This record gives sequence, structure tokens and C-alpha cells, in this order.
Amino acid sequence: MSEGPEDQPPPAITARGIRMHGPWGPVYGPIDLDITGGGVTALVCPAGSGRTALLLTLAGRMRPASGELTVFGHTRAKDIFAASALAGIDELDTVAESVTVRDLITEQLRWDAQWYRLIRRADEEDLARVCGPVFGELPLPPLTEYFEELSELDRLLLRIALANTLRPPLLVVGHLDFVTSDRNRDLLIGRLLELGRQQTVITATVNTITGHDVRHLPVENTSRAEMAEAAENSTEATKDRA
Repeated sequence: MSEGPEDQPPPAITARGIRMHGPWGPVYGPIDLDITGGGVTALVCPAGSGRTALLLTLAGRMRPASGELTVFGHTRAKDIFAASALAGIDELDTVAESVTVRDLITEQLRWDAQWYRLIRRADEEDLARVCGPVFGELPLPPLTEYFEELSELDRLLLRIALANTLRPPLLVVGHLDFVTSDRNRDLLIGRLLELGRQQTVITATVNTITGHDVRHLPVENTSRAEMAEAAENSTEATKDRA
């Protein structure tokens, strides 16, 4: 027997009328969202500052100017921050090219540790512990390899692994559209789906993702053109009522 609406669990993430404004005007919004817990949800919307700001908001790195956002029961940005990991956003986790995989893992382990603990340089065991859950059956990057020498897939998977060391309930991943190889994109989606068995994974894309069990959620009002059109329509509607 199929479940009725009253039997289905509430969304893990809900947004009602959230908006963001910047120095040059609206960035996104108003936006309403209902995102189911678990698996992978792809927000389908144009790339740009609006989409980036929306992902940052969902991960608690930005606070909407108005509207209501609830993430796993949390409404305050700092609490949402603590319940989420964010990777693949250049404004947040850009990696210097002239550092090694060992350096990056060591830095992350030291960041995660209590201030009084002395953390040694990362070894193969640390590499497996940090990167294994994200890379899965894919080869792990060598500790001595420089970040700039990694493939585009390995660079993004490593960024996800570094962001996701604490395994919070929510994982937000950007840069999906910047993976240029179809094969690498398929491998990346496969790894996100695997992570989605234990976490709620949100990403964003211009086009729908085919061949994978990914939920697609069209999102309006993330580009200046959409918001200008919505404002114009609102103005016309106001004039008509007058």
C-alpha cells in the first residue's frame, strides 16, 4: 500500500520566501524549497552568483535577508553551519595549487582536532580515513602529489573529502557543471549517491542529470534576468489592481 501525504516524513530542508541582497541589488529570491532527507538532490538553475549564494545559504555560510529557512530543525545560521559541510565553492574552499595532498590532509586534521593535541603529518592511514569514504573504489591520490597535478575529478573529490571529515547530516557540493568529462561527471555522481546513503547531499546544475537516481528540483529567481522579469510582472500586477 502506498503512503499518503500524511505518512511521509517532513522535508529535511524547507525554505519559504528566502531572499538575498547585495551591494548591487537582489542576489536571489524569493525562493521556496522542500528537500527530502537522504540521497542526492540537484537544484536546477543557472550558474552564477545567485546560485552560489543559495548554496552558501543552505549550508549556513550566509544568512538570508528575509524569509524562513529550516535545516534539520535548525533555523539559526550558526546551527545550520554546524550541521553541514560545503565543498566545491571557490569563494570558500579554493586550494592553493602548490601544496601536496599530504599538506592538505594534515592541515584539515589539525583544524578538526582539539587545540591541545599535537597532530603529526598525515600518513597512508590518514589518507585512507579521510579520502576513503569519498573516493570509494576509485584510486586514492598519492600523498606526495601536488594538488594542481590531480585530475579534475580527484581535485573535487579531495575537496569534498576535506570538507566532510566530520560527516555532518548535510553535504552541499558545488562545481558540478565545471566537471568537463562525461565519464568523470558520472563517477562523481556515483560517489555522491554513495555518500547520500548516510547524508543528505545537495548540488546544483544547469541541466538535469541523466542515468542516475538523482532528485531534480527546479529553482527560479537565482539570476538577474529571472528576478528582473519577476519584478516587472509584480509591477504590472500592481498597476492592474490599481
